[in-house]
Amino acid sequence: QEDLEALIAEFQNLDAKKTQVIESSCPPPSPRLNGSLSAHPEKDELILFGGEYFNGQKTYLYNELYVYNIRKNSWSKVEIPNPPPRRCAHQAAVVPTAGGQLWVFGGEFASPNGEQFYHYKDLWVLHLATKTWEQIKASGGPSGRSGHRMVACKRQLIIFGGFHESTRDYIYYNDVYAFNLDSFTWSKLAPSGIGPAPRSGCQMATTPEGSIIIYGGYSKQRIKKDVDKGTLHTDMFLLKTEGAGKEEDKWAWSRLNPSGVKPTPRSGFSVAIGPNNRSLLFGGVHDEEEEESIEGDFFNDIYFYDIGKNRWFPGQLKGPKSEKKKRRRGRQAEAESAGDEEIEKQPPQGPVEIVKEVVAEDGTVMTIKQVISGPAEEKERSESEEEEEEDRALGQQQVEPCPRSNAMLAVKHGVLYVYGGMFEVGDRQFTLSDLYSIDLHKMEEWKVLVDMDPKAQEWLEESESDEEDDDMEGAEGGEEEEESSEEESEDEGGDEQHPSVQPDEKHADYLSRTEQYWIKLARSNMGLDAKEKKVVKVAHAMAKTFYEDSV
Repeated sequence: QEDLEALIAEFQNLDAKKTQVIESSCPPPSPRLNGSLSAHPEKDELILFGGEYFNGQKTYLYNELYVYNIRKNSWSKVEIPNPPPRRCAHQAAVVPTAGGQLWVFGGEFASPNGEQFYHYKDLWVLHLATKTWEQIKASGGPSGRSGHRMVACKRQLIIFGGFHESTRDYIYYNDVYAFNLDSFTWSKLAPSGIGPAPRSGCQMATTPEGSIIIYGGYSKQRIKKDVDKGTLHTDMFLLKTEGAGKEEDKWAWSRLNPSGVKPTPRSGFSVAIGPNNRSLLFGGVHDEEEEESIEGDFFNDIYFYDIGKNRWFPGQLKGPKSEKKKRRRGRQAEAESAGDEEIEKQPPQGPVEIVKEVVAEDGTVMTIKQVISGPAEEKERSESEEEEEEDRALGQQQVEPCPRSNAMLAVKHGVLYVYGGMFEVGDRQFTLSDLYSIDLHKMEEWKVLVDMDPKAQEWLEESESDEEDDDMEGAEGGEEEEESSEEESEDEGGDEQHPSVQPDEKHADYLSRTEQYWIKLARSNMGLDAKEKKVVKVAHAMAKTFYEDSV
């Protein structure tokens, strides 16, 4: 702890040397996750602060401030004297006071090796009009934490949950604090009723009436020595006040039982408030614990929660209207030109046999033959059914963010912006720096504002390992390559024996190809459904086995 505090102080001394505000245009920010992205209350701008990046060996923390100009699709870096120390997993909330204020609370700083953590309990405000940072020192606030949630509600900042982790132990919170934006004082709320269990990373949203909604989150508990059990929460609560947002108001917890299609269980999802009194949830990960490892299924879907109707529903892309018109015109033209040709082009009668090959989880290839009735026996489909099918096909072709967790979200003028985040493939973590947007009113298509830069994907092997020192690179690379089993079998060349190949050369060539392959896979094929993902896992296992045997 003392070492971390000294490191933080060293960084702050460097920051203290800045004496003036410097704003300069710049390329898009480097890859990161667990930062905050906030919409400027008065300008068409998004404000990115903090975050973290891990390259396989070292953890980097940031306290940089970037501004994204929505109209110009351009980034600028704003260097302001005496900023908050570097951090990630903090919370930021914007209020429209005095030209706009960005409030930041808590978060964590990690040692370069990612094994020690310092949790902040400080409160800062960025005055957007004057571009100045100010630390607000008020007693009685929450303890140091990260993964908490904070919202602005009726001239108050409300903070819920989070966790604190040390080298020996960890604790999750379910306490609620309020910071009064007029008196600059903290108060700990003591709501009546049964509230949520301790958790971090939940969804927290405000209602127009000034109540608070909590959904989901993650926590873990120690079930025996060195064994922890994680819990993905899927429950939902309402924190309601009877008053007008004053400190002495009485608050009460109650359980919510929403209708509709709820999000599948997950952690690491990102949240925002959308138009039409709806909050939204994007992405996340569901970890599947296997024998000695954890495999994560990452998501890129959107779920909306209608606050007024107490109802969940999935966000589905409708496709651009211009495309629909073209398809409709095309169908009309086809129908008109068909005319007399219809008699000549009678479809072949009789059953049709379809042969499919399916790969089971154990690698077994099963051949399935399916006999279906001929086209003559098919019922005529209505135009609306055809449109629905074409919409689905169009949705599959459309560009969309690859599945990820811990991304940064903001909504401005009814448009959702998604920046960065991460996903994992085997033991490797991909941290993203792309930026996407989607109009939440229309829900027609995602737009790519900043594409992922493959050159920004750096991954370094651990320098030391207690388990497989000699073969760490091979194990990491072998676990990730799907195409390599085919390519290496071509390299085999008749009777040539693999033991004669120098492992170092093999590793270098192999890792180069795996890196390029996974970047391509991440961008195009990560949207596979659950069955296809299992097929891919089998391919990974086969490639790894082949590689280890041959080397």
